Amino acid sequence: MATEEIASIIKDLEKYDSVFTELRETFLANVVMLSEIPATTFEEQERVNFLINRFSDSELINTSTDEYGNALGLIPGSDENKNIVLTASIDSSVDTRLDHSVSVSSQKITGVAVGDNTIGLAALTMLQNILDKLEIKLKSNLILVGASQSLGNGNLGGLKFFLSNVKQPIKAGICIEGKNLGDFSHRSMGMMKCEVIYNAQNIHKKPPTGRFGAIETLSEIISRMREIPIPNKPSTSICFSSIESGSKYDTEPSDDGILRFELRSESVEMVQTLKYEIQDLVSEISANYGVDVKMNVVAQTKQGGIPFTHPIAANTREIMEAMNIKYSVVPSTSALSAFVDNNIPAITVALTNEAEKERNLTEAEIEPLSDGLKLLLALILSIDRGEFDGP
Repeated sequence: MATEEIASIIKDLEKYDSVFTELRETFLANVVMLSEIPATTFEEQERVNFLINRFSDSELINTSTDEYGNALGLIPGSDENKNIVLTASIDSSVDTRLDHSVSVSSQKITGVAVGDNTIGLAALTMLQNILDKLEIKLKSNLILVGASQSLGNGNLGGLKFFLSNVKQPIKAGICIEGKNLGDFSHRSMGMMKCEVIYNAQNIHKKPPTGRFGAIETLSEIISRMREIPIPNKPSTSICFSSIESGSKYDTEPSDDGILRFELRSESVEMVQTLKYEIQDLVSEISANYGVDVKMNVVAQTKQGGIPFTHPIAANTREIMEAMNIKYSVVPSTSALSAFVDNNIPAITVALTNEAEKERNLTEAEIEPLSDGLKLLLALILSIDRGEFDGP
């Protein structure tokens, strides 16, 4: 899209600042209410119901849930053959036992579940109102998908189900995330989420070196994994996510524990190679220590996406430059891969800046949200007016 066309899109949004100011409190209220609803993977129904109610309040059509529990709504355009999917994940990685209350200051929203993706979901609830107040009419239908079962063992199940079964032709997809404004993804990185489970209750022989607990054993597995050679090209990494074992002092070594990690690479073959190497060392440690240690793959995505020069990626960069947003291209390990699986051109953008204040507590900045939503609207307009065929 030519620079003058991007300038035209930005001009069409010149009333946006006053509209956002008018709707700001409603947007923040939706973020708070969504964040205060516990929604761990496979237990998202209450948050789904809230989202459907907000879609209905905004007078979206075809508001419903599907067999996978996705929350769906449609903002109609003038051309039934043009459809853009906008999606944000509904489920959260936050334990339901934690306090889900949210605080709002003049600058930040703070809570345990703010980062799991209530900013993106709140944006979906506001799109119809913003478009109406800006008097913008689209050619394309906007299909809004609050995607269920996205995280961990959910393995993007809701979005994959929707994209595999949708009847309408999909022109493009936009994945909406909370952090960090300026980051965008046009390609999905190959990723495998794994867990190593330690269970000493199934000891089948006494280890010659004495009693080992889960913490020592899982720590040795981490140490051995760090010794595996990791190539710079293709870009590859092992990301340790969490380790859980034990509870207090003055106890015997814990009989159970779990280590979670991700294998990431621009090469599917490299991900598989790492998986086999780690499986071998886990089997070796299990045999040597005489305890039950097993590795499971809980989720996997493949690499792919649109090229850097694709109109959607190029427009995203031009829009950010026009808005004086410093952009950074980052590989995606989340929802983008579901569009890759279905050969649909798509991009991931973020709406604000988030930071983990402390364990399980996220702070989202309020001020950048105005630019984040304006960026999203400009991207929608560029896709709606653009002509391209395939990824």
